[in-house]
Amino acid sequence: MRYLPAIAAALLLPLVPVVTASPAVAAPSGTFYVTGVRTGLNVAQSGTGLALHRPKGNEDHQQWRLADGRFENTDSPGQCITRQLSMAPCSQGDTVHSLTQFGDQWEVFGLGGETRWYLTPVTGRQNPMPADPRLDQMTFLTAHNAYANGVDGGFAPPFVNLAKNQTRGIVQQLNDGVRGFMLDIHQTPDGAILCHNSCTLVSRPVALNVDLQRMVDFLRNNRQEIITVFLEDYVDAATLRAELRKVNGLDDVLYRAEGVKENGWPTRSQLQSANKRLIVFTDHDKDGREDTGVLYQRDWTVENYWSMGPGVGASDWSCYSRWAEKPLTATDRFQPLFVMNHFRDVPFTNTATTDNEKVLNRAQQFCQPAARKKPNYLSVDLYHLGGAKSAVDQLNAYAYAP
Repeated sequence: MRYLPAIAAALLLPLVPVVTASPAVAAPSGTFYVTGVRTGLNVAQSGTGLALHRPKGNEDHQQWRLADGRFENTDSPGQCITRQLSMAPCSQGDTVHSLTQFGDQWEVFGLGGETRWYLTPVTGRQNPMPADPRLDQMTFLTAHNAYANGVDGGFAPPFVNLAKNQTRGIVQQLNDGVRGFMLDIHQTPDGAILCHNSCTLVSRPVALNVDLQRMVDFLRNNRQEIITVFLEDYVDAATLRAELRKVNGLDDVLYRAEGVKENGWPTRSQLQSANKRLIVFTDHDKDGREDTGVLYQRDWTVENYWSMGPGVGASDWSCYSRWAEKPLTATDRFQPLFVMNHFRDVPFTNTATTDNEKVLNRAQQFCQPAARKKPNYLSVDLYHLGGAKSAVDQLNAYAYAP
């Protein structure tokens, strides 16, 4: 995982889809997050005024009780948003707002450059999971830095190998139910090698083709399974092409996302019947490598900022996009897959265990409403500790609707 500072979410703003106003309808009632369509930031009470903050679940004064056009902050009973964007007693006449609906968006007031809002219920609907779910309805257990396990080979100089993100090899991860793999690849004279930050001084390095072959062999022997690989990609296109050519049977199972932008994601049975059950994403800028079937991740997914904080101490559960130009709420003719990162800067066993015990709560109460979609990939350190697999099973028990 690339470790970069957080970027302010409002620096680069995506285009808002043109949506025609719906016929007049009654304003909804309930408790909502009010989320900007452009930035994915939430309206929060800030003193006697308002501010746009990163989504933070039931923290930070971001929940609003809406009734009869009045927005009452749940942390300040009796205090509502005025048309001047201050907080005042709800009995005042200027706390009544006019709401205009545009599809799933609402025009209410302007704040921080935002004029269109999602009203996302604090508690979304958990509908029955279809018997044959689409890819964007499923959730997969994902190993952050899956290669950094100390079992398959070296991934960093010896003094760094102590901070392993995982402690089980790729084959064991597959057998344990891991179906998403985050891998860092670096350019070396030997090809695309799995390393953390640099391959210098790495002992027993592992090439990308070795781990991909393990996955292709697993798919060959397990015809119902689907695997996704996320490449943090520091190699040139020619090196990646050469590495992929070394993987026997890769083309037989590689999924190329044909028709998704027109028709949405395929169902599980469609992937199985076509035998296209390996998805590979790259974060490398487009340079022609996509002709190998590797997908540019920002075109197809949304992803929250990767770090919850340092390896020990308090964590930050706010859930906001790691890509300022593409909020978690971004959508198009198809629903981007949601990659939910849930780990710290440094993987300490005790901390990771505690964090993994809480991952379902963060997914449902923080990230799901922030993205207006259920996580499709739940990425954790030390996946076998703290019940991350159980959280994935529970997320797969329902289909979410905001």
